[in-house]
Amino acid sequence: MLGLYIHIPFCVSKCPYCDFTTYQGLLPLLPPYLTALEREVALWGEVLGHPPVDTVYLGGGTPSLLSPGRLTRLLEALRRAFPFAPHAEVTAEANPDDITPEWCAGALAAGVNRLSLGAQSLEDPFLRLLGRRHTAAQVIAAYRIAREAGFTNVNLDLMFGLPYQTMGHWQDTLRKAVALGPEHLSAYCLTLEEGTPMERWVREGKMPSPDPDLAAEMYEWAEGFLEGEGYRHYEISNWARPGYPSRHNLRYWTGEEYLGVGVGAHSYLKGVRFANLRSPRRYIRAVEREARPFPGWQNLPGWLAVETAEALDPWTRLEEALILGLRLVDGISWTALHRAAPDLDITPLRRVLEEVEALGLVEAGGEGVRLTSRGRLLANEALVRIAAFCQEKRKEEGWTLRAPSPR
Repeated sequence: MLGLYIHIPFCVSKCPYCDFTTYQGLLPLLPPYLTALEREVALWGEVLGHPPVDTVYLGGGTPSLLSPGRLTRLLEALRRAFPFAPHAEVTAEANPDDITPEWCAGALAAGVNRLSLGAQSLEDPFLRLLGRRHTAAQVIAAYRIAREAGFTNVNLDLMFGLPYQTMGHWQDTLRKAVALGPEHLSAYCLTLEEGTPMERWVREGKMPSPDPDLAAEMYEWAEGFLEGEGYRHYEISNWARPGYPSRHNLRYWTGEEYLGVGVGAHSYLKGVRFANLRSPRRYIRAVEREARPFPGWQNLPGWLAVETAEALDPWTRLEEALILGLRLVDGISWTALHRAAPDLDITPLRRVLEEVEALGLVEAGGEGVRLTSRGRLLANEALVRIAAFCQEKRKEEGWTLRAPSPR
């Protein structure tokens, strides 16, 4: 089975913390973009032999900007190229202020069965700080509309570690979110990405820098509170009721194959990782041309819309499997690590894991390796050490990423 990601890059306004491939002021490009998207999907379906998919994820940007008619047309195009498996998980991200009974009814009729609401906070001052175009009341209203329409699998995205945010603020938001009863909660610590307006405001002293120690306390409180409310902590930033983890995101974290279509979308197929053009106009022009293959790349086809690509060597595959697998609270098994790089002797890796284990960051047992509670707070320290070791082994053995540019 394959996972399918579809990127809708358009936004009414861009949040000051966001460094994703998203654009405001380009909504007139939406119709030709959707036409190009459908063509890219059709081309991939033909060449890959129309394999079934069991997870589909519409992300952005703002997929909820699509009208029910456009959403239906897009999902029909996806089904023609990649038949949906029975009980496939089909997720659409949505902004709360886009949610109406009509939109929800249309999304459900089109086949969307999981809704991810970008709430971010349930406190209006922090929604304004984050540049969100909705209020806390609109989040609650959108959630109730979705429930009344028939959605039985809803996620709420939340953020913590914000400038000016106290523990009391975070506790209030999380309690309000849990009171709604979503099946899934994502809680992300604010990261000040270089080049974003919020990073610049903090650097210039216009806004206080977030307090990392307070953010760690917020995270620990969330772990205990959500466990007590019946949510299982299954990934560093994600909690779910039993039976409701994000199956699509689990595909990323467990190293399964996925295809991304649209502007800036990433894919991983047959040991090759590649990403599409980031410019909507260039993407639209590129997809209008014919497809062409990447000669010698394990017979993997590529389109002119692909901007970057690399064939992963064994140590890179091992490094990525470990770094992604450690995001899961259960960690990654030795079997999965061997499967990621069957041609490697991973005995040296065990030695570096023992060093990280001595720091109290991981537990490397008979079944596999996972982060400790302390390790989840200091995940970067553990992952940097693992990445440095794998990169040194790659250099020592003379491996290089094969990256003939398709452009």
